[in-house]
Amino acid sequence: APMPRALIVWGGWEGHRPAEMAAAVAALLAAEGMETVVTPELSALGSPELDRFDLVVPLITNAVVEGEVIKRLLAAVRGGLGLGGPHLPVTAFRSSVDYHFLLGAQWVAHPGGIIDFRVDVVRPDDPVMQGIASFAYRSEQYYLHYDPSIEVLATTTFDGTHDPVVAGVTMPVVYKRRFGAGRVFYSALGHSPEELAHPDGRKILQRGLGWACRTRPGA
Repeated sequence: APMPRALIVWGGWEGHRPAEMAAAVAALLAAEGMETVVTPELSALGSPELDRFDLVVPLITNAVVEGEVIKRLLAAVRGGLGLGGPHLPVTAFRSSVDYHFLLGAQWVAHPGGIIDFRVDVVRPDDPVMQGIASFAYRSEQYYLHYDPSIEVLATTTFDGTHDPVVAGVTMPVVYKRRFGAGRVFYSALGHSPEELAHPDGRKILQRGLGWACRTRPGA
């Protein structure tokens, strides 16, 4: 079978160090036997070449892209292209409802900034989470608005220390969903390239992106 191909598109706010994140994710995928193409050209998300890829990873914060680009991305995922990534995809393209419809979530808050919190595995039977117990993590604890159709694999519960409004709320940290023939995978873990070295977070990302990768007929 041909080697799976991943397109990594980075950009937007520099504080998330997207170029470094892209290099780190590319290395992680290469270690899993994927060929990677990395680009800062946001329009690549709607490229006619998309059908040559098996997975697209948007590492973008804010930024604006033409509606037509997102429409082509949606069509490609409906047709079987995988989409996924760590932390950043839910922060991209705030003005595009189509994009967030596809992704299944958007980020709205991280009370307290970088803090210690717990990640609870809720689907230990899922291949992405297999052998991983709940674990402590230090990063931004992401508060999302999310689609009820997502399949939640791990959660975190806010204790209200940093904002009493969210006390006791349980929120997805890792999820997957289907979008037409395509698969979407997201993990909130990975605010910085260094975080991708966290053994559990890394394993979840590797497996999840592998799951999202297009399964070609006959492959």
